[in-house]
Amino acid sequence: MSVLIPNSLERRLHLGLAFTLILLMGVLWLFGAKSIESLTEDFIASRLEHDAEALLAAIVFKQQGIKVRPARVNQIYLRPYSGHYYLVRQRNGAEVTSRSVWDFKLQIPQMKVGESGRLHMLGPEKQQLLVYVSGFRKQGQELTLAVAENLLPIKQQRDLFLRNFALLALLGLVVLLLLQGMVVRQAFRRLEPLREEIKSLAGGDEKRLSEEVPDEMSPLVKEINHLLLLLSRRNQRSRNALGNLAHALKGPMNLLTHYFDKSPSSESRIDTALAGQQVERVRLLIERELKRARLAGSGSTSQRFDPQLDLQDLLDVLKQIYREKQLSIEAVKATDLSPFGDREDILELLGNLLDNACKWAKSRVRCTLTGEDQFKIIVEDDGEGLADEEVARMTKRGSRLDEDTEGQGLGLAIVSDVVTLYEGNLVFDRSPELQGLRVSVVLNRL
Repeated sequence: MSVLIPNSLERRLHLGLAFTLILLMGVLWLFGAKSIESLTEDFIASRLEHDAEALLAAIVFKQQGIKVRPARVNQIYLRPYSGHYYLVRQRNGAEVTSRSVWDFKLQIPQMKVGESGRLHMLGPEKQQLLVYVSGFRKQGQELTLAVAENLLPIKQQRDLFLRNFALLALLGLVVLLLLQGMVVRQAFRRLEPLREEIKSLAGGDEKRLSEEVPDEMSPLVKEINHLLLLLSRRNQRSRNALGNLAHALKGPMNLLTHYFDKSPSSESRIDTALAGQQVERVRLLIERELKRARLAGSGSTSQRFDPQLDLQDLLDVLKQIYREKQLSIEAVKATDLSPFGDREDILELLGNLLDNACKWAKSRVRCTLTGEDQFKIIVEDDGEGLADEEVARMTKRGSRLDEDTEGQGLGLAIVSDVVTLYEGNLVFDRSPELQGLRVSVVLNRL
């Protein structure tokens, strides 16, 4: 089963720091619990050693055996099941126990002189006893002394402290996580201006990114600015070179066209006409390739097409061009359309589609723009339209649109190039309402 790891750097930092804090608090709690347990046991063992020394001093030897003087020991050893107990055992097995033991039998091992140790065992009423056992010699007699204390009251206090410490640690953890979240958000807030600049850059409002960024982002921003500069220079050089090439080719092509138009030989008129057609075809091909190269050289730093502003300007220009036909050019667009694509690309595409529609329309042309995830364009006219076989040929995979009728070839070839650039789809059919040609274009947001 795969673990979903968030792709957000901010969320990864939140999770990583939260996991670190939780782990740290857990380790501190465990270390504190172990330390308190060890300290309390050492403290009780030290007190039991002192009681054992006092007990050894209180032992006297009588003819009938060992006796412990009550006045020399703590009175708590006299109260039954008080939680404090002692046992004195001679080498021959004779034993003396505290009155607090009552009828309970303490199972204490025999210790050699100088040996000592700690034992954990169950006492009366299932008390949890810590027992200090040591071997002594007094007045030539070898003795084993055992002094025990019930740990349960101290454990209860210790557990209460650990619970309070856990609650306090949990509260501290929550406060630290909140503070950590504020610190991380404040740190990432410094990247907000960079995000806005990138948006402006995509919209064509900015030419470069500000380098007033955190040190970790500075190399990336500098590299982006360097690439933007290179791209801008290459685009400019490409456009200048294409303009110079177009200017250089126009003169020779015009001379060739003029030559074939004025050929005096009637015998070669057919050949001259064919040659003139080929020259015109070469001119159209050159123009198409120049425009295609310009489209391919468009960079992402150009301004985006805004349907709310740019479409109306384009329609106004077309109305002026075709004012003699008195066309009704209608624009239907969604009010929430956001800027899309390169402005020159979309204007080139719409300009060619609408120009073709105006050229063949009788009185009406309609352009519809919609879409959210995709940008959809539909251009319709009320002209003669195309026959079914022509539509099939134009939409057939691999068809060359520049070989269609005059007025459609080059413009539709450019349309096809733009659609390919945006990984979109182009469909020709008949308009159900206007009865003319309908061109439907779907472009993907890159």
